[in-house]
Amino acid sequence: MFEKTPLAPLDPILGLSTSYQQDTRSDKVNLGVGVYKNEQGITPVLDVVKKAESILLKEEVSKSYLPIAGLSRYTDLVTNLLLGQDHAVIKAQRVGTIQVPGGTGGLRVAADFLFHVLGAKRIWISRPTWANHLAIFKTVGFDIVEYDYYDKASHQLDFAKMKSQLQQAQSGDILLLHTCCHNPTGADLSLEQWSELVDLCRAQQVTPLFDTAYLGFHQGIEQDAQVLRMCAEKLPEMLIVNSFSKNFSLYNERIGTLSVITESADHLEAALSQMKRMARVLYSNPPAHGALIVAQILSDSALCDMWHAELKMMRERIASMRHLLVQALANNKAGIDFSFIEHQRGMFSFSGLSVEQVTRLRDEFGIYMTDSGRMSVAGISQSNVKYLADAINQVL
Repeated sequence: MFEKTPLAPLDPILGLSTSYQQDTRSDKVNLGVGVYKNEQGITPVLDVVKKAESILLKEEVSKSYLPIAGLSRYTDLVTNLLLGQDHAVIKAQRVGTIQVPGGTGGLRVAADFLFHVLGAKRIWISRPTWANHLAIFKTVGFDIVEYDYYDKASHQLDFAKMKSQLQQAQSGDILLLHTCCHNPTGADLSLEQWSELVDLCRAQQVTPLFDTAYLGFHQGIEQDAQVLRMCAEKLPEMLIVNSFSKNFSLYNERIGTLSVITESADHLEAALSQMKRMARVLYSNPPAHGALIVAQILSDSALCDMWHAELKMMRERIASMRHLLVQALANNKAGIDFSFIEHQRGMFSFSGLSVEQVTRLRDEFGIYMTDSGRMSVAGISQSNVKYLADAINQVL
């Protein structure tokens, strides 16, 4: 039987890491995988996480299963974090949240719920987007329509084209949106543009699904969450997938949430019951440790302040690497203005490099990024930024 199994292609992002690890060059640079790295090239365990874990080590008494919906203390705290404790939908009991294994797990549960329970068949996804978005929704059975999001020539969001194309969406369609720090472009909507998009969703009767993987990496948690809070206030229904991999640096804990906002409190229990049914089939119940860490931090004001400070440090280090790279590329041979890299937000930069140039960077210089030219800015450091800029200059 197994001799009939075809070899699957390498994942476009994780496959890069495999190639990078096999590369024996000492000056190699990994700008492919989207994880935060400090100046030493290490993905650190946050100090606040270590403090929370030391408390858990003393107090934890059981490793028993969590409920299907996860740790209720955690899901309540995360709902308040995303929407604000006094948000109208919380007071009206129109929002419910379940714990999920990371953003990918949340997206898959949401996809199954929307497709198999609600009967949604079509989803609009930005072009470009995170590669796994397309794979998840295609696997479930959705018809995928890609809308143009980014103008490569001007290196910025093309909101006019995006809005024009989304006006073709029909009632019952799903619209996948990046809450902030769009992956891979780093180009975000303004609050005014978000307001226009809300009006479009209401007019077209489209349900938005927010992928919230980088909250806090644009301006901060409260500022970045404004998008979710405004949309939840103005839209009758929406879903939010949230991940704590990046902003808590809890990558291998696979910790996130899936929230659903219903038009009426009467609809919420049924929606949550179906989401839990989907989760039961996929993974039965979520892992506990990451939820316990996040709950410990969010429920303690001193630890929460410490987390915000460490998140600010990560955000500012990435911004400083953008600045250093732009400076190093200022006098490139091709005369290209790379200042757009400083205007992008979050962990990624859509560099504008071609597939051929990316291939040369990998083959000749040991610099790894996706074929689209997306680079993880967190992989840049003061020790490698000149080497990176010189290599880019050579392939332009």
